[in-house]
Amino acid sequence: MQSILQDTQWNDIDYMDQTRDWTLDKTHFNALPSVPADLHQHKQHYMMIIDPGIASTATNYGPYDDGIKKDVFVKDDQGKPIIGSVWPGKTAFPDFFNPATVKWWENWARNFHDQVEFDGMWIDMNEPSNFIDGSTNGCPSNSTYENPPYTPRVTGGKLWAKTLCMTAKHSIGLHYNLHNLYGYSEMVATHQVLINIRNKRPFIISRSTFPGSGQYGGHWLGDNDSEWSDMYYSITGILSLNFFGIPLVGADICGFNGNSNEELCQRWMQLGAFYPFSRNHNSLYCPSYPVMCKDQDPTAFSTAMQKSTANVLKIRYALLPYLYTLFYHSHINGTTVARPLFFEFPDDPMLAVVDKQFLWGSALMISPVITKGATTVDAMIPAGVWYDLITGQAINQPSTQSVRLDAPLDKINLHVRAGYILPWQYANLTTTETRMNPINLLVALDVKGQAAGDLYWDDGDSLDTVAKGAFSIWQFQAENQQIKSNIIKDGFPSSSQMSLGEIKIFGLKSSPTQVSANGKDVQFSYDTLYKVLTVTNLKLPFNKFNTLVWT
Repeated sequence: MQSILQDTQWNDIDYMDQTRDWTLDKTHFNALPSVPADLHQHKQHYMMIIDPGIASTATNYGPYDDGIKKDVFVKDDQGKPIIGSVWPGKTAFPDFFNPATVKWWENWARNFHDQVEFDGMWIDMNEPSNFIDGSTNGCPSNSTYENPPYTPRVTGGKLWAKTLCMTAKHSIGLHYNLHNLYGYSEMVATHQVLINIRNKRPFIISRSTFPGSGQYGGHWLGDNDSEWSDMYYSITGILSLNFFGIPLVGADICGFNGNSNEELCQRWMQLGAFYPFSRNHNSLYCPSYPVMCKDQDPTAFSTAMQKSTANVLKIRYALLPYLYTLFYHSHINGTTVARPLFFEFPDDPMLAVVDKQFLWGSALMISPVITKGATTVDAMIPAGVWYDLITGQAINQPSTQSVRLDAPLDKINLHVRAGYILPWQYANLTTTETRMNPINLLVALDVKGQAAGDLYWDDGDSLDTVAKGAFSIWQFQAENQQIKSNIIKDGFPSSSQMSLGEIKIFGLKSSPTQVSANGKDVQFSYDTLYKVLTVTNLKLPFNKFNTLVWT
């Protein structure tokens, strides 16, 4: 078995007692409280699912009884809690626009956290989803909110199909005006609840989101199928959500519905390693109860598949400093993390329709295999110089054109754009361990011998680090046969413990005779085939100005 990197263990609804929020199935999940403790001991994390629907007919069910007492539920047109049907049966729906609901939500979240020390929340079914139309009592038939003059093309042909009545009442208005904001309101509430409980940066993944949700959490693309077509569709899904200002987004890797297979799952793990939010997740039953789905975690497949997955996850973890910096720029400037090629080359009509490749930021191009049986990929390579991330082999394109790249089953094609510097680290089994390693630089020189990049760094957990200035920023510049690393903002308290370990330079046309770091000669190696200079074991203090020079 390969050492496969894993940062987080997730639980779907199965852990609950009769699928009721804030409960634990003591028969099958009695030992669950010990799981987060073990994960935390190994520097890992635990996430569980929560639905908004609160069981309304259970006896002595605290969340509902307390919710009635505190008047926290959405009401019908008669002023009574509107009752729908979700997993536990008849359910009431919290009104997250009501400040009293947020306090109630926090109370039950805190109570459960005292038992099971979760690190974030995965909130589902919050469109809000309803297994019936409107409510158990239907919806007022004479209301123009329920039956407007124009009804868009929606599931069931009516606005209240498989959700709440449009005349349902929240504390600040009708559901007709707030429906698309229900998931958003739950994210805002949950964000504050997690801050109050953990006093750390919240982590939330939601099925229902709205422009602005990206400030509070991320999104996954819902219940996809274990099909090649759904893997392909996921690319446009993550790009679209980045357009909407929700950069932390991904799809269920290997598919949720139906059984995956080794080739599909191996290719999907390669692609999914470059979703901003990366998680393998599948259903319990295929196609339905009681037939169990096949396992689809990498260890369910061959040693070769496990090795391939371990390798691609190591690449993801190695590039986390670059990815983290992209999220910083998104936070400050609203830029995308994953983006289509035409974002970087808006005047190139050949890239306007490319939907099988994408970029991380401006510098890293991902060209996955999304076709069954394929061992090559026809990648559209924009004009300019692009380097293979692993070998440094250059592709020099005078104009944009399709290039057929080798893509054996254990490889995903990744290319670095000339003119950029990517910070990276050697990967360990968790992000916590990985971030303790020295920072390295990958320098992709352009035809003028120049490149630039930056790095944002904080402790990864504290609240409001940007507002408080508790972060550091480095700028990197390559020109005139030298590379400069300059810390321009030094607010991260542990920056003095960081070191610059290795510099790899792509596109150096000939081997240098001498390389020095801060004026002292250092050992180096040069790959004559791919024109790559590598300098290791630098051990330079990263919070100081550093210069590497070659002649």
